[in-house]
Amino acid sequence: MPLFDIARAVEDQFHRDVIPVLKRRGWRPRVVAYDGYGTSSDQAGGADMARVLARMVLRPVDAPTEGPLFRSLPERRPASAAEVIDNARISLADAQRGWRLFIDAPVPFLPVTITVGGARIRTRADREGYIDVVVRGHGLGAGWHDAVIDAAGAGRSSARVLVVGPEPTLGIISDIDDTAMISHVPRILVAAWNQLVKYSSAREPVPGMARLYRRVQRAHEGAPVFYVSTGAWNVMPTLRAFFARHGFPEGPALMTDWGPTNTGWFRSGIEHKRTELRRLMIDLPQVRWLLVGDDGQHDPLIYGEVAREHADRVAAVAIRRLSATEQVLAGGITAHPMGIGPAAHTLAEADVPVITGTNGFELASRLPAAIGGEGR
Repeated sequence: MPLFDIARAVEDQFHRDVIPVLKRRGWRPRVVAYDGYGTSSDQAGGADMARVLARMVLRPVDAPTEGPLFRSLPERRPASAAEVIDNARISLADAQRGWRLFIDAPVPFLPVTITVGGARIRTRADREGYIDVVVRGHGLGAGWHDAVIDAAGAGRSSARVLVVGPEPTLGIISDIDDTAMISHVPRILVAAWNQLVKYSSAREPVPGMARLYRRVQRAHEGAPVFYVSTGAWNVMPTLRAFFARHGFPEGPALMTDWGPTNTGWFRSGIEHKRTELRRLMIDLPQVRWLLVGDDGQHDPLIYGEVAREHADRVAAVAIRRLSATEQVLAGGITAHPMGIGPAAHTLAEADVPVITGTNGFELASRLPAAIGGEGR
């Protein structure tokens, strides 16, 4: 038996052993909802769908909700010593509660009923507590809607779903780390950094990137934005606070789960991105995409493959060039720079515009005006 199968079996047994103990200590199931997406009932052929995403976990009954916990640092400096002490007290309390959230125990196979518009389905969480299901026949129009999740022992919660209208439009698919935000830590530690460093102000946005996305949205009304990352789902509260603080458009984030699988020790980040990009092209056939990433790891290769296979569905590819220091932190010290190597060759074979720049301002200046950039 492969070692990762043994590790997976050990992980499953640990969850089976720890859940009864936590329940005796007063922990109860809770729904952690993520943003999903769907199509409207006006789609060709009358078909509609909604992809609902969430996770079932055990938490103490007095555990805080995600909203207040992941607030940002104050926008102004403290005006008095008392205010400094008060802010420090809040910071310490947040850090203590943050550790409790970091050790969430998943609730595998929990029965769940999901209602979206006029449609309802019953399902169960997977072995890691995740829900990733498609609900059809909801009858909703374009825009943000709430899906009701009724989980056994957890009561009712809601998860947002972005329903994309049937009209042809442009959409954005963006990487997160080193594309939307600068972490200044090795990428292998990014997940822990996101979870343990609560304050979104501890992360720096890539200059001009939020402005670029907003500019594209203004040029194409209703353009959906999706964030596709190899990061873990449990960093989503921090990411939501970061996006809101720095003016990034709202949009579903398609993350992944870490840990042993039936094929290896860890899930493949490359395959995760490939799968999600191709799924978005299937689920949203009316959308042409602006693909935005960085050259720190595999974005040029993945985007090049997608653009080569689906040139009619890709409006352009925008790649942020990392500095030498960022390349090292991203784990790309041995990667080919843009212009040579297999990734650049794959992009060159795709019949789509490819632009590069060190930040969002440079990308906007080179992006064709028809897409929403400043170029001609």
